[in-house]
Amino acid sequence: MKQWLATVFLLILLGLVIFTTFSEKDEVEQQKPSATQETGMVAPNAPDGLQVGEKAPDFSLETLNGETVNLSDYRGKKVFLNYWATWCPPCREEMPEMQKFHEKYGEEVVILAVNGTGTEKKTEDVDRFVKDGNYTFPILLDKELEINQTYQILSIPTTYFIGIDGIIQEPRIVGPMTYEMMEEKKNALE
Repeated sequence: MKQWLATVFLLILLGLVIFTTFSEKDEVEQQKPSATQETGMVAPNAPDGLQVGEKAPDFSLETLNGETVNLSDYRGKKVFLNYWATWCPPCREEMPEMQKFHEKYGEEVVILAVNGTGTEKKTEDVDRFVKDGNYTFPILLDKELEINQTYQILSIPTTYFIGIDGIIQEPRIVGPMTYEMMEEKKNALE
């Protein structure tokens, strides 16, 4: 009888060891980031942002000067809706290119540079950055990050291209734009 109890006890211990080993392995596997998370790519089931052919959602935001601007105010004009922040190196890289483009094509294309103000340390940083760079296109403040959510901004800078009909007409660009890219998008919009 003692031998039988010892065997049962050993089998139970062996079972517990096996169970614990597999439970810990599953836990480790669940905590590992997926390949897409490790490389910074968007997972296949993540929102892809607004798509070509969709109506650009209207919004109202304040400018640095305290004026209220609505996207619908620009119906009938081509619009580049650019989402950025002062702490973002690629955003800082593309701003001079956008200013150069604005100076040449500002009558034909409106650049609305929406600052993710809710991610900034303080609004004064945005004002200082704009003044230091002599940027003259409209700077809008997304204090509550509403536009970030509405336009499904996952990475900045992100730019949407809206035609005169208020429809997104070109695929968005995630990352900094060059002057040449802006010219191509301007020519593609109707």
